[in-house]
Amino acid sequence: MASPPGGEERRLSAPPPRPGLSYSAPPPIPVIPPVPRTVRIARSLWFCSFAAGLAVLLGSFLARDSNLERLRSVVAGMATGNDAASVGTAADIVFWGSIGALLLVTVLEAAALAAVMGRRAWARWTLLLVLAAHLPVMVLASAFLVPGGAAGSYVVMLWGAGILLAFGGLVLLFLPSAGAWLKRVRPRG
Repeated sequence: MASPPGGEERRLSAPPPRPGLSYSAPPPIPVIPPVPRTVRIARSLWFCSFAAGLAVLLGSFLARDSNLERLRSVVAGMATGNDAASVGTAADIVFWGSIGALLLVTVLEAAALAAVMGRRAWARWTLLLVLAAHLPVMVLASAFLVPGGAAGSYVVMLWGAGILLAFGGLVLLFLPSAGAWLKRVRPRG
């Protein structure tokens, strides 16, 4: 080692000692409790409800030509004396508006379900409100999207199944085990 001027030797200092292990310090990452069975079943019911609703929308989209022809005759009967272009435009607006409204409600339900799965208890009430709004939108859209005959009965059965599945999932989210899981443990500050 080189000595500094003045003849004194300096030693390099050692690093400070490491702190001992402690079991009282909180972990750096909070422990997330596992999702209870009721919440998992509710999520599955909601997913099946989304699948039923999206199957109706997909079927309506694939059969859009026949649906639009049927709607053109309905609109022509309601608005006599209008030209074919305005009747066609009105039928397009009604058809695409119905599909858009149902798709919007489904997306809002999916967003609220994602918030529930993120352990936000307020999202259950939002899901209740959106499901309540889904019913009148579905009744209104059924006047325009449900074809006659056997195909119409399949649409009604899928919509009914979707609503029942969603309602069952919503009921499960209000059970005590789901409520206990949704209560967040606030870290001590």
